[in-house]
Amino acid sequence: MNKDVIYIEPEDDITDIVGKVTGAKEKIVALVPPKKTNVLRSSVNIKLIAKAGASAGKSVVLVTTDPAVVKLAAAVKLPVTKSLQSAPVIPVVTDEAEASEAATNTETSAIMEESVEETEIRINDNSASELAVSEETQEDTDESTTETESADGQKESKEDASAKSKKKKAKVEGKNAFITWILNHKGIVIGCGIGAVILILVAIWAFVIAPAATITVDLRTTTSNFSENATFTTVLAEENASQGRFYLTEKKLESKSEVDFEATGKKNIGEKASGEVIVYAYFRTEGAVAINTGTVFTYDELNFISQKEVTLAMTSTTTCENTNPTELALSGCLVSARVPVVAENPGASYNVGASDRGWSTVSDVSVYSDKAMSGGTDQTVTVVQQSDIDAAKEKLKNKSESQYKETLLESIPEGNLAIDGSFVQTVSDAVSSPAVGEEVKDGANAKLTVITTNTIFYVDLTKIKEFIEEKAKLAENYKIYEVANPFVENFVKGEKDYTGKIKTSYISGPEVTENSVIEVVKGKGVGTAQHDLSEINGIGKIRIDTSFPWVSSIPNDPEKITVIINVEE
Repeated sequence: MNKDVIYIEPEDDITDIVGKVTGAKEKIVALVPPKKTNVLRSSVNIKLIAKAGASAGKSVVLVTTDPAVVKLAAAVKLPVTKSLQSAPVIPVVTDEAEASEAATNTETSAIMEESVEETEIRINDNSASELAVSEETQEDTDESTTETESADGQKESKEDASAKSKKKKAKVEGKNAFITWILNHKGIVIGCGIGAVILILVAIWAFVIAPAATITVDLRTTTSNFSENATFTTVLAEENASQGRFYLTEKKLESKSEVDFEATGKKNIGEKASGEVIVYAYFRTEGAVAINTGTVFTYDELNFISQKEVTLAMTSTTTCENTNPTELALSGCLVSARVPVVAENPGASYNVGASDRGWSTVSDVSVYSDKAMSGGTDQTVTVVQQSDIDAAKEKLKNKSESQYKETLLESIPEGNLAIDGSFVQTVSDAVSSPAVGEEVKDGANAKLTVITTNTIFYVDLTKIKEFIEEKAKLAENYKIYEVANPFVENFVKGEKDYTGKIKTSYISGPEVTENSVIEVVKGKGVGTAQHDLSEINGIGKIRIDTSFPWVSSIPNDPEKITVIINVEE
């Protein structure tokens, strides 16, 4: 037959034990006391346990070998057994002295209980007592009248009637004195009443409201590494997390940035030298040579630019400049012209003297000057050059890349995984002020303005965890408790999609929830709760903390039970 086994805690009192007996589900209730207990060494408590069992229709059995407890159980005929597997028997007291003592204790217990009950009735029914006194007084008065009438009828002596009257009067006066004392000591009576109410409220708080428990359990888990290839797409409809295909969301940050830089270019902005050169050619037959505007004439590596178009030609009407017949016969007809020129760059170095040597030939036309070039001056200033802009642009990029990356990562919504390898920064539309070749005033810096575009991809972390759980292939009733900072390695763009490898580690173990722990422990004693929790698969260390030292059991209300689950690696 089924039975309820109740383990008595060392701190349990008789009220706790009686409550457990009456609350048991099975008809047979086995009480297992600890090795050292005082609560069962009282004959009053033994009788209360037996009486509670009988009132609730339970068969109570004590599981003990303590001789003192056995003797007390024998006195009230309470069954005893040595172990949960042994058959219970009603012990017999062989020593007459012991039997007499046990009987005496039993009688004393009964008297004490009756006394307590009687006292409670008196205390809790003051108004009834007063009413009884009043009624009794009235009855005595009626009885007095009746007896007086009887005395008249039977001719009793006046002495007997007087004695009876005095006796009744004394009785009434005694009762009236008690009532008078109460009326004269209202403060004490009210104080006792208030004290009783406060005591009841404190008891309700201490044993009903205040009790709470915090249960801390450590789970035995294992740590596993995870490394799987995955693909990433920018098309949401193509996402399939169970197959390792994830949708990429792009996060973009654009910013207009400026940076000052030092110009290093040098430029002479002085005046340009100018003058004339003479171009000439020899013709043996009719012909022409054109010298276009912008033609460059070079003298000792200094360039002069023609400012006018000139044509050298020989026709039938041309007069040759060489009139010496011998020279004319040898060289041909000499034709020349003057061409105005301006130095290519400013500078006094272009103020060259007249010379018939050192000038380069242009289009078979010879050049010389018969007058010096003049007007060239020097004025060197600092200007922006392209290399300055390139250096400033790179400086701006290096300076801001980490800053923009951190800003992007902070802006990614919680619950998503940023792919570090997808971060890209582009710097374009650089504008220099002053522009290339323009002067920078003394003591000032040039400024470069650029548009910086930063992008990074992220994926839904929930989808990543689904993929990890799919690949982990956990046993039934096991779960992943924690995934440690997953990341994507070798993120590369392919022809259509991106590829990478998801790496992390995860902690897994038997599935234990707060609700499952509460269902096991609620309403049980601390020792029983700890024993039952230790039998759950995966639970290691257990610690049960009650709200106050006198709380020895777990509340039935789940709201008063706090469960802390620590995951051990």
